[in-house]
Order: sequence, then structure tokens, then C-alpha cells
Amino acid sequence: MIDVGYVRTMAAYNAWQNRSLYRCASALSEEERWRERGAFFGSIQATLNHLLWGDSIWLSRFAGTPAPAVGIAESGRLHESWEGLCAERVALDDRLIDWAERLDPAWLEGELGWHSRAVGRELRRPKALLVAHLFNHQTHHRGQVHCLLTQAGQRPDDTDLMLLEPA
Repeated sequence: MIDVGYVRTMAAYNAWQNRSLYRCASALSEEERWRERGAFFGSIQATLNHLLWGDSIWLSRFAGTPAPAVGIAESGRLHESWEGLCAERVALDDRLIDWAERLDPAWLEGELGWHSRAVGRELRRPKALLVAHLFNHQTHHRGQVHCLLTQAGQRPDDTDLMLLEPA
């Protein structure tokens, strides 16, 4: 399904795209970042918070890092402070890249079991599928934020994976 090269590429892509979105969002006022814009999580900052939450919960399952202290329903308010959200995003992107760089190919061949509070039951799925889900989830919500920022007059970087500069 996927290999460690894919995981490393997508971790780098994630960090690149996040830098672009956060640069643009930083140009907005706090009021503009929190303004309801009709997206699933409402605002730019709430969507970015949820995205950080999702990355954190999956990395906690993959690598044993701390899980977020709140559930999915509260994920949009994970960080009220823009500075706190920005700092945690950079730190989490670094942890994702580090995890990807150290990933053992054999790990991707296994299964992962966990209790999903979102669906209220135990689940078990192939690790490779779950890693692909992590990156797909990121792309989905970053696309929403890209659109919201564009509507707010900002110009995020292009999102084409082929434009990612090789490391």
C-alpha cells in the first residue's frame, strides 16, 4: 500500500503546507481567524486547531506521544492563543518528520488497535491504511483552510505535491 518513502514525503509536505497556511493566517487579526466562515469547524483557527488535534491523536497512537487532553468535540478550541497554536504546530510537524525518518518499514505491515472515542468502540486496522488516513485527513482540512484564507484575501502557496522541493 505505502512505504516509508511515502510517509517521509508526506510528513515533509505537511510541514511545508502548514508553514504556508500559518504565514497567511498570521496576517489576519484574531477576530478574522476566529470569524465563522461556514466551514465544518467554522473558523480558520478552529479548523487549524482540529487539524493539530487530529495529527496529535494519530501520532500518539503511532509513536506513543501524548494524546490531546480533549476529545474531538472540543478539538476546534484546543488552543485559544494563536501563539500557542503556532508553536505547537511547528513542534508537532518536527515530531512527525522525526517519526517518519525513524519509521521501520516492518511497522507499516502490522495492525493497530485502539479505542475510538469518536465512534465509541474498539477498532483495529492496518497501520499503513491509518498512516494514509492521517495524511489524507491533513490534506482535507488544509484544503478547507486554504479556501477560507483565499476568501479572506490571503495567498497561500500552491498545494501541488509535485512542487515540494526535495530534501
